[in-house]
Amino acid sequence: MPTVLIMGVTSAIGRAVAAEFAGRRYDLVLTGRDPEEVAAWAADFTFRHNVRATGRLFDALEFPSHVAAIESCFEAAGGALEGAVVSIGYLGDQALAERDPAEAGRILDTNFTGCISALNILANHFERRRGGFLAVISSVAGDRGRRKNYFYGAAKAGLSAYLQGLRARLFGAGVRVITVKPGFVDTAMTFGRPGLFLVASPQSVGRGIFKAIQRGQDVVYLPWFWRPIMLAARAIPESVFKRLSV
Repeated sequence: MPTVLIMGVTSAIGRAVAAEFAGRRYDLVLTGRDPEEVAAWAADFTFRHNVRATGRLFDALEFPSHVAAIESCFEAAGGALEGAVVSIGYLGDQALAERDPAEAGRILDTNFTGCISALNILANHFERRRGGFLAVISSVAGDRGRRKNYFYGAAKAGLSAYLQGLRARLFGAGVRVITVKPGFVDTAMTFGRPGLFLVASPQSVGRGIFKAIQRGQDVVYLPWFWRPIMLAARAIPESVFKRLSV
């Protein structure tokens, strides 16, 4: 059966996307930082969906390990890998990052540098195969720098720009690159955060990601209404926006 790599299955969105593919008889290769948790989810998907789900260790912050870790995923797929979903993220603590370089580095490296390190390896693989897809979780936070989360937003903005260039590079090779921009999603990363509104479930976002992959969309906002919201946000003049407490 065809196989899909889900990087970040320990995230709620990663699990939701994995469930969408498993429910349609795709085998899975699952990664995360915690080997026990990854193994538990692999066993769960195997049991519930009667597919072959294999777990592999991947830590976005352990850069020297990336090549070997992702090559292990290729081997686990056995030549049947159709695409990869990269659901790696860390919201972090904005206030702490403003005074602690370690926290600032963790936010930037997890959401930007670590993702790009993995994507470079994946891009070369699918480019050689002349086909496949890469669906990557960015964020609406990258569309406009807000005072309350500009470290996270800057990392996601950089990731979205990278994906735009990667999409152009891989187009001729028949490899689809899908930029996914969720709004607020009900996950452990956002639990208890003040000021959240229009919060979507991970399951609805997972369905939206699967549909976007099947349709071959380039950029998808989830839920859909975040596209006009962010269009309006980007239209606010800087002289006004810098005065807003957002």
